[in-house]
Amino acid sequence: MAAAETGQGDLFIGGGGPDQADPQALVMRLANRHGLIAGATGTGKTISMQIMAEGFSRAGVPVFLTDVKGDVGGMATPGTPRDAFARRAATIGLADVGYAACPVIFWDLFGQAGHPVRATVADMGPLLLSRVMDLTEAQEGVINIAFRISDENGWPILDLKDLRAILAFMAENRAELSARYGNVTTASVGAIQRRLLVLENQGADMFLGEPALKIDDLMRQAPDGRGYVSILHAERLMNTPRLYATFLLWLLSELFEQLPEVGDPPKPKLVFFFDEAHLLFNGAPRALVEKIERVARLIRSKGVGVYFITQNPDDVPDTVLAQLGNRVQHALRAFTARDQQALRRAAQTYRPNPRFDTEAALRDVGVGEAVTSFLEDRGAPGMVERTLIRPPASAMGPIADAARAQVMAASPVAGVYDTAIDRDSAHEMLARRAEEAARAAEAPADRAAQEDFAQARRYEPPVRASGARRIGGAVGGAGGATSVRTPAKTAPARSSRRDNPVDAFAKSFARQLGTQSGRALTRGVLGTLFRGR
Repeated sequence: MAAAETGQGDLFIGGGGPDQADPQALVMRLANRHGLIAGATGTGKTISMQIMAEGFSRAGVPVFLTDVKGDVGGMATPGTPRDAFARRAATIGLADVGYAACPVIFWDLFGQAGHPVRATVADMGPLLLSRVMDLTEAQEGVINIAFRISDENGWPILDLKDLRAILAFMAENRAELSARYGNVTTASVGAIQRRLLVLENQGADMFLGEPALKIDDLMRQAPDGRGYVSILHAERLMNTPRLYATFLLWLLSELFEQLPEVGDPPKPKLVFFFDEAHLLFNGAPRALVEKIERVARLIRSKGVGVYFITQNPDDVPDTVLAQLGNRVQHALRAFTARDQQALRRAAQTYRPNPRFDTEAALRDVGVGEAVTSFLEDRGAPGMVERTLIRPPASAMGPIADAARAQVMAASPVAGVYDTAIDRDSAHEMLARRAEEAARAAEAPADRAAQEDFAQARRYEPPVRASGARRIGGAVGGAGGATSVRTPAKTAPARSSRRDNPVDAFAKSFARQLGTQSGRALTRGVLGTLFRGR
């Protein structure tokens, strides 16, 4: 009987294969040494992930896994007894399948099939953001400058419009910024803006924002002591694989940065399952692969176990593969020469078993069967074994929409992340800055206009004399009144005589002499002033 069923705490995987009868179990205190679940499509990788997630949950360990095909949601409902399951349980020595639902929290980056998952642009950082947008080295440099400007000026970058606002600021002030930080070109800024538009069309604007996901909400336990299984609905997310990979890597990095060192605990604090793990590494720059390697190597001391699920072990770089001590390898297809080489390399990574040929076993195991190797008590790799995988206790396959909605309504995080928040950040701050600059520029013009208006009001035009001005009373008799009029002022007559050439030359010479004398006097005065300093 498996250790998990006898109260020893280890996670029972299966046993009773054609070549051996010993049970295969994952030692719980070594579960944070990471692992691999691999195999061709349709060989049972998802079921292996499901039964391992169930075992961790029963042990009180929270689990985070991705549902890329929409067929893991059934874990929220109990499994249905089947004759085939009963026969398998009897074969491997499992007394009771223990059909039961798991405590589940559904998540979805797009907020449709689960609670929304968000992260701020600042949390993502320039490296991951550059990777998700597939930027060139020069464009990545501009992104780094944008983050530096944000930090130095106190302009938080929380969502995409904040990043756009800072990029627009950089384009307007590129000359000054280039002299301080390095070359900032309008071409690079424009290329980044276009990539942001593509990212927004893929739904990243729903992911990048607030309220940001709290790591503590992934590490919850149910009232009965079981760990919650957080299921990320990634069926739509898989249409944007770069965003999917970047999100998972960000989440792993956040755990690494926030969790304290715990050494080797009796059981993990959290277990991650990364389905379609090859998406993490396809086309990834060397710097990013090194970061994944570093996180995988060091996050073990934080009490976090990471399990990669992929079709072929070759999908995972050797530097990361070397960190994966607990392995469940389903059948590998070898239809081509390249597949045969990959099969041979995979067989060489296991500790051989004298009872069977590992390479042949990797090719011949059927659905629901795997070649397994788990770390032993001393931390050394266990001998490879052919293993019949135990039946799952929860339901296999997707969950009905009504049941999903019911689980979400009863979730411990219901209502926490459902409504987006738009705080005062870079976009709003830069908008206010622009408005203040515009008002400051308009103020002198307004003051000049007001002064002109006031001067116009103070101006009194001269009173024109009328043609006749009465200076006395009426004189004369009834025959009529006469008045005395003052003569109108007349302008002095302009002389019709032109200056003769001698007079004109004399006047011109006098004007020149006066101008030159004035300039000489000015230079003399200024020269004396400057020489006196």
